[in-house]
Amino acid sequence: MNATSGPHPVGALLLCRADPPTVRPPAQLLREHLLLAPAGDDWSVLVPEGKPWLHGGEPVEQVVTGWATALAVSAAGWPVVAFWWDRDRAGLTLAAGFRRTVGYTWLADGTPVGEDEAMRTFAARLALDPVLDVQALEPLTEPDPDVDADARLLGVVAVLGRVGLALPTGLLPGESADRLRSVALAQGAEQLEWSGWRDAVRAELDVVEGSPLGPYLRGPRARVLGGAQLAAGMPLLIWGLGRRSGGWATAGALLVAHGALGLAYDRLREG
Repeated sequence: MNATSGPHPVGALLLCRADPPTVRPPAQLLREHLLLAPAGDDWSVLVPEGKPWLHGGEPVEQVVTGWATALAVSAAGWPVVAFWWDRDRAGLTLAAGFRRTVGYTWLADGTPVGEDEAMRTFAARLALDPVLDVQALEPLTEPDPDVDADARLLGVVAVLGRVGLALPTGLLPGESADRLRSVALAQGAEQLEWSGWRDAVRAELDVVEGSPLGPYLRGPRARVLGGAQLAAGMPLLIWGLGRRSGGWATAGALLVAHGALGLAYDRLREG
């Protein structure tokens, strides 16, 4: 697929390796206008309803990387793959817990400008097959004048299909944000609503309590985890505010909120 002439749309998708009921609470904490829909076996997709990259002056890559980081460092424990594209480039970012994010970028015409090692790390953190899936990803990092950036992202979608991802029909990387929103709504996507910090965090704790992270919500482990989240969140919040980066400021604010409320979990439960 060759790059088309004319202005290329700007948009993004967030692919979460968890089902919608699990994704809903931390996604609400982002306080963004998002649509949530199932996307295969133990996958969900978040579709931005708005276009914050147009109003805040941040590139779409930076906005969605902040969102993905915020989701991944919440107490949920599942990875998030952010796909993004604009007039000049397209790429992906993988966020998984407190690990450093991994990303890969292509120019609009499909020219790879990322590092091969990043794609291998991407495969490893998603527990993809180290032979078959990595072999399928490798051509996406090699020059090919007949494959543009949108097709590269579709290639990644195809590989993720081997581990259960199935995007709703018509919800594809490279489309405009308006088109993605219309398609998602037509297929019954849920519009996430902000219910306030207390209710949103309580809902997330309900989900996480039954997960492998449940033991970390009380006692010494809770204090260690809460302290770590506060320690990581404060400088991130300050850095994001200083740079007027809404995405990273959101990630920092979410970490601080999780840390503080995690430390006060027992009291929250009694309320």
